[in-house]
Amino acid sequence: MPDASDIVAVLRAAGCVFAEDEAAVLLAEAPSPDALAAMVARRAAGDPLEQIVGWAGFRGLRVVVEPGVFVPRQRTSFLAGLAVAATRDGATVVDMCCGAGAVALAVRVESGAAQVHAADVDPAAVACARRNLPPATVHQGDLYAALPPDLRGRVDVVVANAPYVPTAAVALMPPEARLHEPMVALDGGGDGLDIARRVVAGAPQWLVAGGVLLVETSDEQASVLRDLFVRNGFAASVESDDEIGATAVRGVLDGRRG
Repeated sequence: MPDASDIVAVLRAAGCVFAEDEAAVLLAEAPSPDALAAMVARRAAGDPLEQIVGWAGFRGLRVVVEPGVFVPRQRTSFLAGLAVAATRDGATVVDMCCGAGAVALAVRVESGAAQVHAADVDPAAVACARRNLPPATVHQGDLYAALPPDLRGRVDVVVANAPYVPTAAVALMPPEARLHEPMVALDGGGDGLDIARRVVAGAPQWLVAGGVLLVETSDEQASVLRDLFVRNGFAASVESDDEIGATAVRGVLDGRRG
C-alpha cells in the first residue's frame, strides 16, 4: 500500500491544496491497496474527495454524499448555525435547495425543532438526502411546490442554500465543481440571484408571521438580496463570517401581516 508521503506527492502535483489532510482521509477510508490506488487516481483526476469517500464532514457530522450530488461547503456551516439559532423548541423548519441535506441534518441534531423538512428539485440530491434524513421528510420538486400543502403558513424557519453563481462565472469554477456537481445546484442565472428571488418571493406564503428566512449568498450580492427581502415584507440584515468567507441574508417576516 502506498504510504502517506507518496499520496501527498501525487495529490500536491494534481493541485490539491490540502494534500496532507486529503491523503489521511483516503488512507483511512480505503478498504484495500487496490481501492486506495483507484481513489487516489480519481482525486488526482479532479473528482471531489467527498464523492470518492462517500461523505463530507459538516459541523461535526458525517453527511452522506453520493456521486453527482452537490458537496456541502464548509462556509455553509455558518448558514446552518444561523438556522439553529433561529429555531425555537417545537419549531417547523424547511431546508430549501437541500442538496445532500447537510443543513437540515444539522438543524435536526442541534436544535429543538419538532419538524425538519428538506426539498430539492434534483432527484439525485433527494435520494442522497433521504440517506441522511428520515425519507418521508425529504421532498422532490420545484421549490415550495415540493412541500406538503399542510405546511403552508405553518413554517417557522426557511433556510436556503440556493445556487448563486452567475451563469457566466460557472465556467470559472474549479473543475471538481463544474464537472462533477449538477449544474442546477451551481447556476443562479444572469446575476446569480434567479433562484433566490423565487425563494424570497414564495416564503411569506409558507412562514408564520414573525417567521425567519435565511439565504446564503456572496458578499457582492448581499445588498441586492437584502433589498429583495425588504420588498417582500421582511426586516432584513446581512450576516457574515469573514473567517470562513460566509455571507447570508437573514429576514424576519412582518408580524403585522394579515
